[in-house]
Amino acid sequence: MLRKNFIYALASILIAIVLSCKSSSNLGSSTPTTNSKASLEKPYVILISLDGFRWDYVEKYKPPHLSNFIKNGVKAESLIPSFPSKTFPNHYTIATGMYPDKHGIIGNSFFSYKKNTTYKLGNRETVEDGTFYGGTPIWILADKNQMVSASYFFVGSEADIQGKHPTYYKIYDGSIKNETRVTQALNWLALPKEKRPHLITMYFSDMDDTGHDFGPNNDTEIKKTLFELDKNLGDLFKGTAATGLPINIVIVSDHGMMELKTENLIPRETIKNDSLYVTIDNGAIVNIHPKKNVDIDVLLKNLKQKEAHFKVYKTENTPGFEYTPQNKDWGSIQLIPDVGYYFSSKSRIASLKEKNIDKIGIHGPDPKYKDVHGIFYANGPGFKNGYETASFKNIHIYPILCKLLGLDIPNTIDGKLEELKDVLK
Repeated sequence: MLRKNFIYALASILIAIVLSCKSSSNLGSSTPTTNSKASLEKPYVILISLDGFRWDYVEKYKPPHLSNFIKNGVKAESLIPSFPSKTFPNHYTIATGMYPDKHGIIGNSFFSYKKNTTYKLGNRETVEDGTFYGGTPIWILADKNQMVSASYFFVGSEADIQGKHPTYYKIYDGSIKNETRVTQALNWLALPKEKRPHLITMYFSDMDDTGHDFGPNNDTEIKKTLFELDKNLGDLFKGTAATGLPINIVIVSDHGMMELKTENLIPRETIKNDSLYVTIDNGAIVNIHPKKNVDIDVLLKNLKQKEAHFKVYKTENTPGFEYTPQNKDWGSIQLIPDVGYYFSSKSRIASLKEKNIDKIGIHGPDPKYKDVHGIFYANGPGFKNGYETASFKNIHIYPILCKLLGLDIPNTIDGKLEELKDVLK
């Protein structure tokens, strides 16, 4: 019996070790990165994403910890997302300094011609496949410079991009409490200096979840969620200050949130035709991939006859892009809903109607609409105090992170240091 109990105990320990490794760090790396002598002298950066945090929430609701953070640091009027203003493309743009057209994560879902498969944010196999991800995320750049990095969730951090991950990282699990994430970040900062990450990325979905469910103008629910999140951030601010380390904290969001009447949802089934084309729906933009031997001009004409609260464009003529899209994965034709409309499934539309939900929150439209703008706040020894700058595009965050960490800025990115260097001391 003792032998049997010992075997069970040993097996449990081994399982726990395996699970711990899978959820935390060093997958695919037999020799974890340690800080070089040069890296030991560099400051620290914590990059925090507050998903779906609209540009005006702090001014409107005045959460105490974020308000104080901004008062003694830097803020932009708003952060302009890349088109489409969706979660995965914009997080990865922030991480790489590249437009989605160049880094390849062009939607929460998209068809990849190179892989001959559809990338989906809910598919662990595609999300963790590094061959979908172009560019050099900031944690990979850190690793190449022998600088320890850590990620408690960020788009791309779970994938083996260029064969690497952050030194420490977590497989995404939205059920993990914010308090746990904050505690882990502080524990990473308490590691011996050779193993201590100089770059930490963090992700919180609270504002996005509430914004989608209740709409961004539901003051009661938005304020409730905001103040709970603000308390978590206050604990992080207090904990980082207590370390005595030169830590720069950069807070961003991938996009804002627009209110939408559910009666204005367009059933995607009305525009699907599997015999002629593949349809990839991202709500605010639908990619159309014609099947082989289907004439694009004839298809364009046929789709235009179906226009009802949406417009049909050849990809190169589609409004919203800051550039002429070149990536084949967009498909040949795009469907763009009119402002105040959005594509969805018949089943979801029916479910919302059954629950008597008349307003929700959406994002994805052209960044010319300010409601989809996000936030940029920063505080720390590298930033000015009490400084406000104009709205700017999120491609410019990456070179600022490089500057703070003392890393050379790659010449392949779209972002420019001079666009934002005024926020630095």
